[in-house]
Amino acid sequence: MAITDIPEYAHLTDADVAALGRELDAIRVDIEADRGERDARYIRNTIRFQRGMELLGRGLIFGSTKRSAWWAGAGALGVAKIVENMELGHNVMHGQWDWMNDPEVHSTTWEWDNTDPSAHWKHTHNYIHHKYTNVLGMDDDVGYGLLRVTRDQRWRPFYLGNLAYNTLLALLFEYGVAVQHLELGKKRRTPEAKEQFQRDLADVGKKIGKQVAKDYVVYPAMVSAATGHRTGYVRTFGKAASANLMANVIRNVWTNAVIFCGHFPDGAEKFTKQDVDSETQAEWYLRQMLGSANFRSGPVLGFMSGNLSYQIEHHIFPDLPSNRLPEISVRVQELCAKYDLPYTTGSLPVQYAKAWRTIAKLSLPNKYLTATVDDAPETASERRFKSDLADGTRLQATVDPVSGRRSGLRTAIAALRTRGRRKRATAASAAAVSQRRAA
Repeated sequence: MAITDIPEYAHLTDADVAALGRELDAIRVDIEADRGERDARYIRNTIRFQRGMELLGRGLIFGSTKRSAWWAGAGALGVAKIVENMELGHNVMHGQWDWMNDPEVHSTTWEWDNTDPSAHWKHTHNYIHHKYTNVLGMDDDVGYGLLRVTRDQRWRPFYLGNLAYNTLLALLFEYGVAVQHLELGKKRRTPEAKEQFQRDLADVGKKIGKQVAKDYVVYPAMVSAATGHRTGYVRTFGKAASANLMANVIRNVWTNAVIFCGHFPDGAEKFTKQDVDSETQAEWYLRQMLGSANFRSGPVLGFMSGNLSYQIEHHIFPDLPSNRLPEISVRVQELCAKYDLPYTTGSLPVQYAKAWRTIAKLSLPNKYLTATVDDAPETASERRFKSDLADGTRLQATVDPVSGRRSGLRTAIAALRTRGRRKRATAASAAAVSQRRAA
């Protein structure tokens, strides 16, 4: 089901993978050598923009008893929270700006506007997710312990609620992130493990308490004290609190959409544990390329997604500045063309719709699903290509001796789709003939 041999799935030899790794290393060296003032200016301008939007949003909420001011304030504050979480918090805590040696934007000092303590997030995301991306049983981001997103997850009646769970997860995404590090379903058998869980639980509770107090108590009380004499203190407090709630929902739903577009549309592959037992840096690069997906974006959409519209590039180079990912993308696409690897991308609506389609489809047992466990849009393995290889020949690219063009994974996937369309057309034609004869 999941991919068990990544180089074979990619139709690459060990020498090919090593060569790909060297070319990606060269990209890193080039970007690191070129970091400088324009990058520092970018992150400082981003901080100014985010703080300005937050001031605007909170200022507008002072007039939140008016519908227009309520919506404008909630919207502006929602944008500020998105930028703070995605282009600032996520990227700063990855260490993308540590090279500046500026305490304000250093991964060790940033605490974000989110219910998840930054120290917890850096462990579950930076270490677990990015090291073991899409490895079943090791990366908790594969379904977040809640959703079935690959056929490699054994179906249980619980998954009938897949769509409902993801709707709640989208609305309350910051809380889902907060509890992820706690691993609530994990059994802790030793006193040390139980004590650590209690410490982690206390940290999460403290951070949630601070966020709730700020958004739903302290700030609404300030608005009520300043303007409540005009329309009533209780009503003003409630309007301000609800505007903050809407800003958080805007941020949560948007974050869920961006993250799901990068991890769960068709083509974002899953892997077995044995893949990482003796993984080289080059093989790790290759797994990131196969396990991630992009969505097309211009400057505004890229900025509002924390440049995670370039999820493939971010997973290859998680600690390089986010504003460099668009230019890195050009070079990664050239490598994908050179090695005939897929570069999984599409529009944001299409990628998000594919993620939801997978979530809906996999709420059902496999027996109700079409395609096979090795060749489905959301689940694939190297066995999808072996129906014509009864001798078990190892998959690898062929190179045209005249043109030098490589025929590898991307070509093999296209050939499978072509054969599938032909089979469906043949079956439809045969059915039509049978109907005419019966008539």
